Amino acid sequence: MELNTIYRPITATPFRSDNNYTEFEPSDILKPYVRCFWGTRGIVTRRKSSVVTEEIVTPDTCVDIMFTADYTNNKLDSRFHGIDDRSFRYRTDVEDRELSTFAIRFYAWGAAAFAQESMKKTKGAYLDAEYHFSEIKREIERQLFYNADICQLIPTVEKVLLKNLRVRPQNQAVLQAVYEILAKRGNILIGDLKRRTLISERQLERLFDEYIGMSPKSLSAIVRYQCLWNDLIYNKSFNTLDAVYRYGYSDQAHLCHDFKKYHSMSMADAREYALGNVGNIQDSSSRS
Repeated sequence: MELNTIYRPITATPFRSDNNYTEFEPSDILKPYVRCFWGTRGIVTRRKSSVVTEEIVTPDTCVDIMFTADYTNNKLDSRFHGIDDRSFRYRTDVEDRELSTFAIRFYAWGAAAFAQESMKKTKGAYLDAEYHFSEIKREIERQLFYNADICQLIPTVEKVLLKNLRVRPQNQAVLQAVYEILAKRGNILIGDLKRRTLISERQLERLFDEYIGMSPKSLSAIVRYQCLWNDLIYNKSFNTLDAVYRYGYSDQAHLCHDFKKYHSMSMADAREYALGNVGNIQDSSSRS
């Protein structure tokens, strides 16, 4: 069930492409599991500055394994960031360092196929990747200090992922429930989800906690927000009143409040922020 063909979450800066952050598509065989690879294009130098900049991270129904190679201090750091239901801001590095970063962004329902542990209690968690992805962590870390070129690293990482792919742990009931959520763009009641999947609410809660780390209701809400965000960014004729009906909001105020809840800014400010971070290979009228 290739859920990636009906749903494509995006970040707060979907057009960004620079030396510090670029996204790359995975191979077709990994697309049902991996939303993208991302990171620096090579080794970058971060200079200490008195000006502290912040970037915003918004909920995208994905989880990330992030690797950082610090060449200045000869250190490696590998972290797993679980699914989030909130936006947050982070500050860029203010120390003098040479480093490279590489990350795998999984769809939350695809990560379990590569993990040694369940996704329980991983919502909003920021953990050592050893706890859930020890095999992947060890194999990829071996490559980082010797190959900082992300384009050359990705084929090696894909081989590691395919070797560690465990299709059986992907629960088909979970995938069916996620499909129903995505097909309805998050605008689905738990009662309808129960009827469509023939699974009790209690069982759905247990399965989602095990394989995704978030309840069906919370996931549906973020999917709706993501579909609205996609529509706002890519639909040139976007109309708020039409979106109220399309996504099942009670009125315009409800839609605007819900969007700001997940994005931490108004729709107008969010679009301006996104278009202010446009890379040199994309524009707001095209998609990779």
